[in-house]
Amino acid sequence: MVDAPPVSFTRSGSVDLAYQVVGEGERDIVLMIGWVSHLEVMWELPEARHFIERFAGMGRVVLFDKRGTGLSDRPAAPATSDELVLNILAVMEAAAVENAVLVGWVDAAVAAIEFAAQHPERVSALVLGETLATSRPSDDHPWAPNEGIVGAVADALENGAWGRAVLLSTIAPTAAEDPRIRNWFERLERMSATPSMAANLLRRTVDTDVRHLLPRVQAPALVLHRREARFVPAQGVRWLAEQLPRGQYVEVSGSEVPGYLGDVDLLMDEVEDFLIGTRTGSSATKRVVTVVFSDIVGSTERVAVLGDTRWRHVLDDHHREVRRLTTRYGGRAVDTAGDGFLLAFDTPSSAVRCALDLVRETRRSGLALRVGVHTGEVVVEEDDLRGLAVHLGARVAARAEPGEVWVSQTVRDVLIGAGFAYEPRGRHVLKGVPGEWELFRVSE
Repeated sequence: MVDAPPVSFTRSGSVDLAYQVVGEGERDIVLMIGWVSHLEVMWELPEARHFIERFAGMGRVVLFDKRGTGLSDRPAAPATSDELVLNILAVMEAAAVENAVLVGWVDAAVAAIEFAAQHPERVSALVLGETLATSRPSDDHPWAPNEGIVGAVADALENGAWGRAVLLSTIAPTAAEDPRIRNWFERLERMSATPSMAANLLRRTVDTDVRHLLPRVQAPALVLHRREARFVPAQGVRWLAEQLPRGQYVEVSGSEVPGYLGDVDLLMDEVEDFLIGTRTGSSATKRVVTVVFSDIVGSTERVAVLGDTRWRHVLDDHHREVRRLTTRYGGRAVDTAGDGFLLAFDTPSSAVRCALDLVRETRRSGLALRVGVHTGEVVVEEDDLRGLAVHLGARVAARAEPGEVWVSQTVRDVLIGAGFAYEPRGRHVLKGVPGEWELFRVSE
């Protein structure tokens, strides 16, 4: 893991700019976060840290808070296009960067295009995320962000909504459902800018036009779009790539506009392929496992009946039994929270047999357990598991009835002929998981 680097300052005209330098390598990369940023807060979110670390694995990265945001000076008005170009130049000079890959998302990508057009000798490549050549719809370019939504959100930010992550559900709907990310985003807002500055920067996103500059951009450019990111029209992003002399359009799955949210590795694999021709992937290990989530039903009511001390003895016995059965079936306990467990198994048959035994043994203790089982690819980092498969397993468990083991269709399909019986429990929309999933109650 890369440590957050110290913050340095340089001056552009009368404005002080905060910047950081992290990593080393044969190429310099100037990384600009779109809309608002705060150099120190960005490192507090694991996803954002990982985003920066993936860039640092490809070269020496320079990050900075643009004028009006974060640790940089905060004049009353946002920087003009020319001022942003001068800001980028000042940071490059301060960090001894002669020639760099410029990376930017949304409005920061527009600034990167403007810089590349004015200083082509200082830009080796461009990585542009979720950006349009113009946000002003016309007959030959009808694609633009929804100006009504942008205006309404900007007005709300100025009237008490700043610091409440009201835009997050629009620009990152899946991430917005994670309380951890929402809390961090609220803090980012409070630390990164004033309400009026944030609102004015947001309004700027529907008042840009760099179409006349595109023929002057000589550097190769990777233009990225996440397929389900509705805030930015895909046709407009594709059009930008087609108009750049050396543009390349790449579309990946996902709904998040910020590059540092969602499946960062899926996005960064494309960047790495573009810049250095390889796809080394994340430093984390990915493998297929079967996850089991268990939860005691009605635990709050049992505490009220038994009292804290007796309940603690019951819970201790339950934990010992869970760990005993998990070991017996070759699994491991990944995490526990209160009376629930996350278990991992190499094979789905072992996981299901363990789950059924858990329900039986817990019933003998006078408790009702609900259990969910799913098989899928997870990211293994030290002793932790993460990824969509983990979330899906938790959602399956949440749907299970007391005293039952429910499995996803993936588990059912893999274990056909393994001696289990499956009772269909219908198709379900699982919170935070794309599509509908058919779930089954399993028995022996």
